[in-house]
Amino acid sequence: MALAGSGITLVQDTSYPGGVKDLSPTLRAIKDKNPDAFVGFTYPPDTILASKQAKEVGFNPKYFYASVGTAFQLYRNVMTPAGAEGVLGMGSWNAKSNPAGKAYFDAHTKKFAGKEPDRWASGACWAGTEILTSAVNKVGLDRKAIRDYVAGTTHKTIMGDIKFVGSENVGTPGTVSQWQNGEFEVVWPQKLATAKLNPNKPARK
Repeated sequence: MALAGSGITLVQDTSYPGGVKDLSPTLRAIKDKNPDAFVGFTYPPDTILASKQAKEVGFNPKYFYASVGTAFQLYRNVMTPAGAEGVLGMGSWNAKSNPAGKAYFDAHTKKFAGKEPDRWASGACWAGTEILTSAVNKVGLDRKAIRDYVAGTTHKTIMGDIKFVGSENVGTPGTVSQWQNGEFEVVWPQKLATAKLNPNKPARK
C-alpha cells in the first residue's frame, strides 16, 4: 500500500455507490474512530454532501481533505467561507500564484459576470492553451514539429513550469490547497505554495 512505511495508520477504507444521497452513517463510523484526518476522493456533488453531513454529525478532524469539488467557487459559496475554512483539496493555482495567473483569474471573472475559475482544472486547461500558442508561434502548424516542441520544452504557465516525459507532466507535481480567508491557497509543495498550511482548522460552522 501507498502508506507503507509512512507512519500513517488507515483506520477505515470505505467506498460508496455513485449518486449516493446519504453519507452520514459512514461519517459517523469514521468519527467514532477519532482519526486525525479524513480523505475523501469524491466528485463535486459528493464533496459537498460529505462536507455538509460531516458538519451535521459533528465530525471535524484536524485535516479534512475532499476532492474534486473543493477547488470551485461553488464549494465556498455553498459551505459559506466560514464553513469552508481550513478544508483541504486538490488545487494547483490561484490568482496569487503569478502575474499571469492573476490576469487569467481577473479576465475570467469579468467575462463570466463574477464567476471565478476553479483553482484546479481550469488552470490546467489555460496552461494547455499557453503551451499550444507558444508552440505554434515557434514552429508553425506542422503537427510533428508542434509535438516535438511540446515534448522537448519546459513551458512557463500559470501553473508554473510544465515539462513532459512521455505523456506525464513532471514539471508540475500534484498539489494540495486549503481554503483560507476565502481563497483556496496552494499549501504544498512549498515551491508552488501561496500560503502556509494552517493546521488549526476551526470547528465547522
